[in-house]
Amino acid sequence: MKMTVETVRRPLAAPFVITGYTFTHLDAVWVTLENNGATGRGEGVGMYYLGENPETLSLELEGVRDAVESGATRLDIQSLLPRGGARNALDCAYWDLECKVRGQTIWQVLDITPQPLVTVATIGMGTPEEMVEKACTFAAYPQLKVKLDGHRPLERLAAIRAARPEATLVIDVNQGWSMAELETYTPELSNLEVAMIEQPLARGADAELHEYQSPIPLGADESCLDLSEYEEAASRYDVINIKLDKCGGLTEALAIAARARDEGKDLMVGNMTGTSLSMAPSHVIGQFCRFIDIDGPLLLASDIAGGLSYLPGGVVSPPEPQLWG
Repeated sequence: MKMTVETVRRPLAAPFVITGYTFTHLDAVWVTLENNGATGRGEGVGMYYLGENPETLSLELEGVRDAVESGATRLDIQSLLPRGGARNALDCAYWDLECKVRGQTIWQVLDITPQPLVTVATIGMGTPEEMVEKACTFAAYPQLKVKLDGHRPLERLAAIRAARPEATLVIDVNQGWSMAELETYTPELSNLEVAMIEQPLARGADAELHEYQSPIPLGADESCLDLSEYEEAASRYDVINIKLDKCGGLTEALAIAARARDEGKDLMVGNMTGTSLSMAPSHVIGQFCRFIDIDGPLLLASDIAGGLSYLPGGVVSPPEPQLWG
């Protein structure tokens, strides 16, 4: 086995603003595994809010190079690397390699009949006018995910609702509200027909949600990083957002999805931005999800060659094996 690690920087089409952070570039690592003439690839972006970046991810991957090149398996790396972007890139490369070696698609390996998914298009924060303009740019997308914080959230969302009365709206606060703000804003958000509120409170400061009966489904993102945090998050939230960069790859993501399905918990698949190489394995998890957020390539100035097809109506077709899986 040979492992190659490279860092990747690709510009976004425009600055993308969320609570407390502005993205201008995608910064990622790519892992390539080669074995007996077969090649598998994976992409990891990591979690900016936990200090992950291409340099830290590369160091983690270099730390397991000897083990990987000496024959460590996909299951071995679940304990050799912590959750996060490094393990995600390597885990997904292992899955891709397995598919190539077996001469089967990921759908055959997992015994899944894939369906096209309908993704949200995400609108970063700006003035109400800027956000309306972006919502109209995404007129072909029936579902929008709107980034909000504590500054004029109702005004911003009302403007988008007026411009896109037919759209399904999900909002993502990225830990930007207090409990008091959530309770204050929710009645008007209900009037604006918001389908879900993602991560309204800060990670570690959401215990009050355990007793809170929200009229709008609440989603856990930063409050549920991997399977070890699922039980607590599931007691507070209606929807669990699975991101491969958070949990450390498709292997862990499938375990979370299986647990949630057994318990009847709604799921969302999300992303930390990324090229189609990131979105391809996320498409697998999307098969089990109520909410789909795999629009990372739409934020880029350009996607990789042979990427996913984003079709009218927000439809994203399953990845071709040449891309991944």
